[in-house]
Amino acid sequence: MDTAGLTIARILHAGYVFECEGSRIAFDTIFENPFSRNCHAFPDVRFDLDAIRRQRFDAVFISHFHDDHCSLESLDLLERTTPLYIYCQFDALFEMVRQLGFTRVHALALDRVVEVGPFTVTPREAMDREVDSMFQVRAAGMNVLNVVDSWIDDDTLGQLAGLGPWDMVLWPFQTMRELEVLAPSRHAAAPPGVPAEWLDQLRALAPRHVVPSSCQFLQEPWSWYNRAFFPISYARFAQEVGAALPDARIVRLDPSVAVRLDAAGLHPAPPLAWVIPVGEQDVDYAYEGNAAPPSTGEIARHFAPLGAQEQARVMEYCRRGLVTKYRDTEAGSAYFDRPRIWRLSVFDHAGQPSHYHYRLDGEDAALVDATAGPLGWSTEIPAAKLYAALALGESLTSMYMRINDVQFEPAVERELQEADVIDDPLIRCLFGDTFGAYQAAQLRRLLARDLSARP
Repeated sequence: MDTAGLTIARILHAGYVFECEGSRIAFDTIFENPFSRNCHAFPDVRFDLDAIRRQRFDAVFISHFHDDHCSLESLDLLERTTPLYIYCQFDALFEMVRQLGFTRVHALALDRVVEVGPFTVTPREAMDREVDSMFQVRAAGMNVLNVVDSWIDDDTLGQLAGLGPWDMVLWPFQTMRELEVLAPSRHAAAPPGVPAEWLDQLRALAPRHVVPSSCQFLQEPWSWYNRAFFPISYARFAQEVGAALPDARIVRLDPSVAVRLDAAGLHPAPPLAWVIPVGEQDVDYAYEGNAAPPSTGEIARHFAPLGAQEQARVMEYCRRGLVTKYRDTEAGSAYFDRPRIWRLSVFDHAGQPSHYHYRLDGEDAALVDATAGPLGWSTEIPAAKLYAALALGESLTSMYMRINDVQFEPAVERELQEADVIDDPLIRCLFGDTFGAYQAAQLRRLLARDLSARP
């Protein structure tokens, strides 16, 4: 690549390579398609893994621990002496990365500068500082804000505005309806526009260039999420942000595409040769509100049947493990202050459900008969996805869980207004006190592979 100015190339999703004066750094390196199990690159690409293994980066920065930003299977392709700078509050992630063989692993601190050759990289505070971070990158006289997929509070916005002027902002362009698709019958279809709050924040930052960033993916081709999960298109982003910032240039960077940024503006640069576009790249999102979601039984038929041992693990969890786990979970909202009957429906590969009823009373849970009382909460999930959560660290956004998709008694319906979908008992049992399950499952596979490869 041309070393004059600052070159910025898109890998995928929130992944970028920055190059300046012969130094190269990367952010949120994901070299997988699909990634996070069911996130398929959009537009489609493939990766030349052998070429990636030959890449050398002066540093890699990871904004947070979510598996679409920190994947051990992607990191496994990198030279083990690569300096890794990770923003994470949990020591367990650093230990996992070191077990993978990396020898230069560093914890990032907010507002503490990291210097790498001509680059100064400064983690900035996101709205949820316990989880994620943003990056300010300076090089070649350019000032770039990589928001990753964070939200920004008012205090941080004031700080960032004072750190300008900004030559480029990499801005997340999808709000993603992660919770709404869990209970589609209880959520109105969100409007497809860019949030007014985002437009106000971009006006305050006043960048010369804005890149719609993160969220370059779809789910499986058959998934109804592809019509309901992503409310903003590239075209709408360009239209609305362009109207709000008439002096800014809106720049779409698809995977592999690179540009050189300098005081005069943007210039084309050679693409990343190891990110290979597949098929049409000028694609866009099509949003259809809640998009008539198929039943959980219909969704479950898309997944392969579980083996005998896998099925036994799911059944054991539903019959005994879940009851034990519930007693150790953090309490839900006030809705669960009184006893509730919860029905968990687990659908096999033929779309047939097995129903489990529990009486939830404070911190206690007990398996009961279906006639134990009026239903107060319902959860549906494909058996394959429940197994994946238990054994493979699958995350909530790819599990096709369906919550309270029934009509309850009138009194229960009124009381449900106090509850949030995230209060779901299965969500709390699977994810309430779990950190890094996805990466831990990856590490087990990678270490087992290395062990089996030994003579």
